Amino acid sequence: MGKDRRPGPPNQPSRAVPAVDSADPLAAYEKRRRAPLDGPRRHRPLHGGARHLDPHAARVLEEWTGFAYEPVGTAPDLAAAQEWVVELDPGVAEGEE
Repeated sequence: MGKDRRPGPPNQPSRAVPAVDSADPLAAYEKRRRAPLDGPRRHRPLHGGARHLDPHAARVLEEWTGFAYEPVGTAPDLAAAQEWVVELDPGVAEGEE
């Protein structure tokens, strides 16, 4: 078994993306417009690099528009950026991440 192989039986589809309805004529279009697994909001370090290496660096805040992520603002550090990402999701309880 190769190191890059997806775990699980080979006869089962991936569960990362919901199944597409073959009867819907716009199914392929809707699949392309679906937000990536990152979710509708994400943050990236302003000057690149890994997010966890410098938690005090400024962050670019991005939102999914249906076609791509677009910058909508900045955050002064990692904590503020994470707070902005979860403020949209009412399902996440206070202090949980």
